Amino acid sequence: MAAETDPHWTTTPVTAQLLRGQLDLEVTPRGLLPHRLPAWARRQVSDGQLAMAEAQPSGVRVVFRTAATRIELDALPTRRAYRGLPSPADGVYDLLIDGRLAAQTTVPGGNVRTVTDLVSQTAEWTEGPVGTARFAGLPARAKDVEIWLPHAEHTELVALRTDAPVEPLPERGRPVWLHHGSSISHGSNATSPTGTWPAVAAAKGRVELVNLGFGGGALLDPFTARAVRDAPADLISLKIGINIVNTDAMRLRAFGPAVHGFLDTVREGHPHTPLLVVSPVLCPMHEDTPGPLMPDFSDGTLRFRATGDPAERAAGRLTLTVIREELARIVGLRAVDDPHLHYLDGRELYGEREFAELPLPDGLHPDAAAHRRIGELFAGHAFGPAGPFNHASLPVG
Repeated sequence: MAAETDPHWTTTPVTAQLLRGQLDLEVTPRGLLPHRLPAWARRQVSDGQLAMAEAQPSGVRVVFRTAATRIELDALPTRRAYRGLPSPADGVYDLLIDGRLAAQTTVPGGNVRTVTDLVSQTAEWTEGPVGTARFAGLPARAKDVEIWLPHAEHTELVALRTDAPVEPLPERGRPVWLHHGSSISHGSNATSPTGTWPAVAAAKGRVELVNLGFGGGALLDPFTARAVRDAPADLISLKIGINIVNTDAMRLRAFGPAVHGFLDTVREGHPHTPLLVVSPVLCPMHEDTPGPLMPDFSDGTLRFRATGDPAERAAGRLTLTVIREELARIVGLRAVDDPHLHYLDGRELYGEREFAELPLPDGLHPDAAAHRRIGELFAGHAFGPAGPFNHASLPVG
């Protein structure tokens, strides 16, 4: 970080004015840690997996206007590793200029949280130093800059330096799209933060993304519903189902009322906002087999398998097939009195055709190419001329 002594550098405090995509900011001994759940909701989280996921800044970006040709962002990453598996790749920082990807880099150093047991999520902690994301050779003109933070590693923001002054990026008048979902929405197996399917869809739809995709954490939690209710949003989508199946969290009797309750809470804060309920994408191992999901290291890589008994569907055990049927029924019932409520079968985004061309590498999560396909298809369904998120058809007030 020798650039701090260079008189040609301007240091700008990282504040909320320079950030988008988060719901809260925590002041840490090193800097600022973006959160995707507010502090009051985090106090209600008892699950370590969700606590970890919501603090990973999927969709969070540092935004500003500058004529700088060199930009440095000091950050303290916290990465997740798994005992017995290769070390994870460093998270990618994507730099966009005027909305287009211009450069990518990583930050060395940082902390490592090594998971020693996937079921209990017990882990060992190793501290590391602050590192720097460096971008050089940028065009010497006024430009809008976005630095998208790594979607799957905690990122404490320490300092921002540029070789020209920085000013906050003015609002562009774009609708705010808030999306809630599971690890696929979070970005699992995507290779960069703008490559997650919600980021791809947001770029095509020309909207401002708030991504509340939480790996392993889309379980219809009431605090998440209240967070969505209270957050500013012009468009809302809820991708529901896969985590409920693979955690074996509830039976059919509880699932229906939980969906109704989640939607009721969201509607308290957004009574007329276009609201799209999306069922799970195709996942062959869970289509007709209940959870729980278990990790499988038998071939030396991390894969997943469903361990439930298909015969227990008659007793209310949930599968993706059952989830889709129930979601379609609930949305159809509620849409009679809620014309801004819509349903999308997730297999329209990733179905048999996509699975044949772009199979799930670990049996559960799409790869980078499939993320892009899902994002493109979602954009067509949601933001297209007849889509519920088409800007020209948004309700007023």
